[in-house]
Parts: sequence; structure tokens; C-alpha cells
Amino acid sequence: MEVSWETSVEKSINTIYLLFSAYLVFMMQLGFAMLCAGSVRAKNAMNIMLTNVVDAVVGSISYYLFGFAFAFGEGSSSNPFIGTYYFALKDIPNSTYDYSFFLYQWAFAIAVAGITSGSIAERTQFSTYLIFSFFLTGFVYPVVSHWMWSSSGWLSPSASDLFIGSGAIDFAGSGVVHLVGGIAGLWGSLIEGPRAGRFDAFGKPVPMRGHNATLVVLGTFLLWFGWFGFNPGSFDKILVSYPTTSDQGNWTGVSRTAVTTALAGSTAGIVTLFGRRLLVGHWDALDVCNGVLGGFVAITSGCSVVEPWAAIVCGLVSAWVLIGLNIVALKLKFDDPLEATQLHGGCGAWGLIFTGLFAKEEFVVQVYDSGASGVSRPYGLFLGGGWNLLGSQVVEILAIVGWDSISPATVGTHTRVIRRKHGPGTTQTMRGFRTGS
Repeated sequence: MEVSWETSVEKSINTIYLLFSAYLVFMMQLGFAMLCAGSVRAKNAMNIMLTNVVDAVVGSISYYLFGFAFAFGEGSSSNPFIGTYYFALKDIPNSTYDYSFFLYQWAFAIAVAGITSGSIAERTQFSTYLIFSFFLTGFVYPVVSHWMWSSSGWLSPSASDLFIGSGAIDFAGSGVVHLVGGIAGLWGSLIEGPRAGRFDAFGKPVPMRGHNATLVVLGTFLLWFGWFGFNPGSFDKILVSYPTTSDQGNWTGVSRTAVTTALAGSTAGIVTLFGRRLLVGHWDALDVCNGVLGGFVAITSGCSVVEPWAAIVCGLVSAWVLIGLNIVALKLKFDDPLEATQLHGGCGAWGLIFTGLFAKEEFVVQVYDSGASGVSRPYGLFLGGGWNLLGSQVVEILAIVGWDSISPATVGTHTRVIRRKHGPGTTQTMRGFRTGS
């Protein structure tokens, strides 16, 4: 049947919007690379740049072959745990998914690996990192995204049978992306142990500052720019009108999501600035950069379903979550050169809890039911929505931590470390670049 020109224009605009969002998310790879390079010592900058490139190229192949199918492969044998169709994009495009949707989801998948590369920086064998990156983007992350973002996922707010009558809201991935990457990085850092010289003989931390603050700030602004594709782009379509209003639609939600994203990151940045000033006695641009990113991570879950004022609350708390976890990490002699575990893991978990507390029912209906009238959904506890949504958010956190801890990504990390440990302080050389310290 011939498609009307109106439908063609609508689909074209939605496709352009999603593709542009995918390009913005991919730009975050450059942000990760700059942030990582500036946060490590100069002798290890080339190696961590290499791992960031590997995340993109290896992740592309693994997500194409397996990842997209495990995440969104729905069919006659669909199940709540893992997808089973569309391997190597077989039967794509179709009435449900097209190439632009794949590209957008691919950009998310390789971002997860970028998170973990920072956690295990300066002490990782390159060859086994390839295996780790492949399985993280091709299997571990896709399974979690199936739970949340596939219509057959057991925690999905779009499922026909909602978990405890609610489903969990993780709109752009505080849990699916950031908590997954943060927990994977946590296990990598724990198993590999601190960098040589990070703590002295008495267990006191020895500063190992990154070598280039300019790259850190540049990376932060590139990530900020990319987050405007990461969060607002997760609507997938922009030309969706809400039937209960004459002048609102997804375009309204997209704009609101961009505003909440900017406010949460900015609030977290300024709170971190003054918080660290009180604790250490001086201003630190690098701490502020991580604070800003922590705010973005936290708001990513509820960015589309909360009011702008709530985003400020989100950023305020996320700053103290990051500051507190960094203090705890030092006391436990935990070494994460980019604070990725604390930032993505800790702030990601807070973002899920925040959504369960502050999600607004009107916005939840707009996002997940296109603003349909007469629809009621669980919403934030602090706004009178009961415990169902918050309970689902907590279950998502526990499920991700459990899956990430027993998954093949952790097994791959064990393998990497076993192959790496030839003796204290040993390094391997690859094409003249040091891969450890």
C-alpha cells in the first residue's frame, strides 16, 4: 500500500532526529578518550587512547553480531531475560526497528565499555582487554538493556505484564548504561588491585594526578554536548503529539529532558566545587568536572519524567554521593584512576532511586503512553505515587549488580589478571607503549 506523503515526512523527520542523536552519543567516545587521556599519567596516555578506540571498533562488531539481538530480538519465542532474533541484523529493517534505531543503540553499547576502560587504566594487559570489551558490549550490557528497554523485558515499563504493577523507569540508562559500566569497572579494579605506588607502606594514598587538565575539561564539555543526544534522543521519535493537549508532544518532552539534564549536571558541578573546597581547602577544576558528569549520570534515569526543580535536587545529592564514595574508596585502598566506579556506579544507583522518589505521573504517562487520557501509572513516592515504582527501581539496582558480578565480563576480567600477574610492578610493552605501571 502506498504511503502518504504526510507519513513519509513524519518518518523522515523522526529518523533524522534519531540519527542526529546517535551522532551526538557517538561524539561522547571522543569525550571519554580526552577525559581518560588527561586523567592518567603521560606514559600511559597512548595506551588508554588505544583502549578507547578498541571499545568503538570491537564493540561495533560484537553489537552487530550478537548484542542487538540479545537486547531487542523479539519474536515468537521472546522471553523476559534475553532476545533471540536479529543476529547480524537479519530481517532488519522491519515494522518495529530500522537501521537508525540500531545505530543509536550501538552508540550506547560502546559507551558502556568506555566507562570501564577508565576504571582499569594504567594496569591492564591489552590483549585480554579485547575479550573483555567484546563480551561487555556483545552480551553483558545487551541482556540488561533487554530487561529494561525491550517490550518483553521483565522490568520494562512498556511490558504487557508490568513488574509489581509498575516496571522500572530507566529512560536513558542510569542503570542500564552507567551502573553496568560502573560495576564492571568495580570488579576490574578490585581484582587487579591498586596501581604500583598508589598507596605507601603505611597504606596512605599517594597522589597520582593526571597529566593534562586541559584534556579533562575538553572531555567533560564533549560529554556534556553528547548527553543532549543521550537523554533527549532516547525518545526515539520527536513527532508524537499528546491527545490531551493541543500544543504538546514528544517535542515538549525532548526540550524538558534537555533542561533537566543541564540543570542536574550544573548543580552537581557547583556543589562539588564548594564541597571539595570545604574538605580540602582549595579549588579544583578536575573535581568539578567529575561532579558535573556525576549529575548527568544521575539524571539520566528520570530526565524525562521529572520537573526541572527536581533535577536540581538530583544534582545536589549526586555531588555528595560522589564525594562520599571517593572518601570511602581511599579508606578502603580502592584505586580507580577516573573515579568511574564511584561516578557511574554510585551516581547511577542514586539516579534510579531518585526517579522512584520524584517521577511525575503526568510525565510518566506522556513518555510511556504518549499522553493517553484515562491512563494511570505508579509514580514518585515523594509526589504521592506509592512504593511500587521505588520498589522496581531498587530491584533494578540489585539485578544489575548481581548480573554484572556473575557474568562472563567478570570471568574475562579474572582471565586478564591471571595472564597479567608476572610479578609486582611488571609491565608489558606493545609497539613501544607501556600497558601498565
